Amino acid sequence: MPIGLYFDNLYRTIEISKMSERPQPLKAINKFFDGKEPWQIVTMTASSVLALVWAHSLYNARETPTTRLRKEFFRWLRQVPIVRRKIEEKMTEIKADFRKDVAKRLAGVNVNRELPENGLPSERVVEEIRDHLNLGSYDWKGGNVSGAVYHTNEDICRVACDAYALTAYTNPLHADVFPGVNKMEAEIVRMAINLFHGDDECCGTVTTGGTESIMMACKAFRDRAYEMGISNPQMVLPSTVHTAFDKAAQYLNISVVTIPVDPDTLMVDVNAVKKAISRRTCLIVGSAPNFPYGTMDDIRALSDIALENDVPLHVDACLGGFVACFMPEAGYPVPVFDFRLPGVASMSADTHKYGFAPKGTSVVLYRRPEYRHGQYTVTTDWPGGVYGSPTVNGSRAGGLIAACWASMMYIGRARYVSMTKEILATTTYIYNELRKINGIFIFGKPATTVIAFGSKQFDIFKMADLLHKKGWSLNALQFPSGIHICVTHAHTATGVAERFVQDVREVAAECLRAGDAPVEGKMAIYGVAQNISDRSLVSDITKHFIDSMYYLPTPQDYDKN
Repeated sequence: MPIGLYFDNLYRTIEISKMSERPQPLKAINKFFDGKEPWQIVTMTASSVLALVWAHSLYNARETPTTRLRKEFFRWLRQVPIVRRKIEEKMTEIKADFRKDVAKRLAGVNVNRELPENGLPSERVVEEIRDHLNLGSYDWKGGNVSGAVYHTNEDICRVACDAYALTAYTNPLHADVFPGVNKMEAEIVRMAINLFHGDDECCGTVTTGGTESIMMACKAFRDRAYEMGISNPQMVLPSTVHTAFDKAAQYLNISVVTIPVDPDTLMVDVNAVKKAISRRTCLIVGSAPNFPYGTMDDIRALSDIALENDVPLHVDACLGGFVACFMPEAGYPVPVFDFRLPGVASMSADTHKYGFAPKGTSVVLYRRPEYRHGQYTVTTDWPGGVYGSPTVNGSRAGGLIAACWASMMYIGRARYVSMTKEILATTTYIYNELRKINGIFIFGKPATTVIAFGSKQFDIFKMADLLHKKGWSLNALQFPSGIHICVTHAHTATGVAERFVQDVREVAAECLRAGDAPVEGKMAIYGVAQNISDRSLVSDITKHFIDSMYYLPTPQDYDKN
């Protein structure tokens, strides 16, 4: 036999042998489809593919199946004609009530709908601004507001205003035109890094507020996840973390895994955080402190978890960061929460809160420059040239950066420590006195300046309503119901803390006497909202409230009254 023919026969024999030795899974599939009609095979194959796609979509979904099912149920229910009509009637009523509130607040003032034909005199413009500042119901300069206004020191305000007046029209986007503004921003970032014990490699940017700082960090680590091949990243968040993280999740299409907090300490359940981490996790978050209760998560434990799993940890110190960093020098212990912990990859802290800068500045800080690169936006092929910006905005207000820089430089470390000591002394006094009041309890133990309290004996929103009538603006909490006060330097003025404690004491006694009396005023909305199962209704009500912030009353609004 010719050698060529021999090998040809051998090759054919091997091929036939291979075909006869099909893998067992293929044999099983063939056997399964044996005797089936072609249309059955096509239908079953298509159904299997659709099932796999559906399962994959569930795995990648930003919401749990239970949440999605609940939403679909209520969406269907709202399509029922009688239910839809009832909801529309109620929403119309709520919308009208919000507009009535606006009309009441703006009664007696001029409403401008058209640009003046001729400009107004500067004196009149300034006078109208003063009138606008007096339209509110609360004495915010007198310390009657929780948070919001963090100091009322005239000398600090004057320096910040002078700085803004000089730089109001500057823009750090034009680095060649305003290099001094860029220098001031870099110095703000470096001063903050040093306060939070970062090293020379640490970096960051100034943003317009805590929400933007948080969004930038989320973008940075989402993009890092993309580079690692994770197409559907998740964040692991305590239930008490600031809602700006939910906002970032919506903007940036990041899934959220929410971790409960310990019911007694109000700190995140560290063991639950461990279990929640998966290959999709792009970020772990801890609060220092959180907004609702003012408690601080165990950042050291979270840092250890982050290192073990090679996942970045972001510490949100927007609320109390610029108090916590000065607490040891002020004589108040605080757990380590910053870059001294090796697992901390980034931090956010608001200079416009306890940094005492004017509204509109915050910092986001990173352990390494490559993290910061993730928050940048760069366009290389635009006809207008190569374009890059560090934060959400392209053009940024150089005046805000200068006013922040001026505030920090003017106040200085010694005065920051002194003001921190005064704020914490006031916080400690209020905390100790509230604990003595019959009928209320404190949520957890305040880590910095927020004191949250509730009641098991009466509706806490009744207390909030009565305190509102006494001139106090406090923050309402839900799940569970509560209210909190965020102590600022404005509360350190003589008699303010004592007056607050006395008013709470009197109102608590009144609530205990009243028993189950219904809650009145706007606080009733919080109680109702908490008990609405369809959270989309609460969302719609909130949207109407936001709409009312842009409503300008008409003469007809006052004719109705």
